[in-house]
Amino acid sequence: MPKAERPLPQPTPETQHFWDGTKAGELRLQRCDDCNHVYFPPRPFCPACSSRSVSVFKASGKGKLLSYNINHRPHPAWDEPYSIAIVELDEGPRMLSNIINCPQTPEALQLDMPLEVVFQQESDEITLPLFQPADKEGA
Repeated sequence: MPKAERPLPQPTPETQHFWDGTKAGELRLQRCDDCNHVYFPPRPFCPACSSRSVSVFKASGKGKLLSYNINHRPHPAWDEPYSIAIVELDEGPRMLSNIINCPQTPEALQLDMPLEVVFQQESDEITLPLFQPADKEGA
């Protein structure tokens, strides 16, 4: 039996710039032009001050592991186990993602470990931002 497809997000006009960025190999965030607050997920106004004057910029793609859960329950789209993680980006916002290229064990998934984004193409429209341990020599 073939492996089921991973459920994919559905871009909206408010999030399209983010998905265009991941497709181009860029992690794009938004910054308020009035209060300089950097935020995620994408939206047309600043969640800190409600200003609609916001800019999109390319983030560093670096962050740290803030929290995670290792899922051991079967799912037709994933080989188990897999981690569901909260990554705190160097720019400040937090993202929910998966940690890949790393053993899915508490010994390997250390809190505050440095991470870097990697992009995984899932379809012609969607490329997902996932995270892996940062290269210690490049960090």
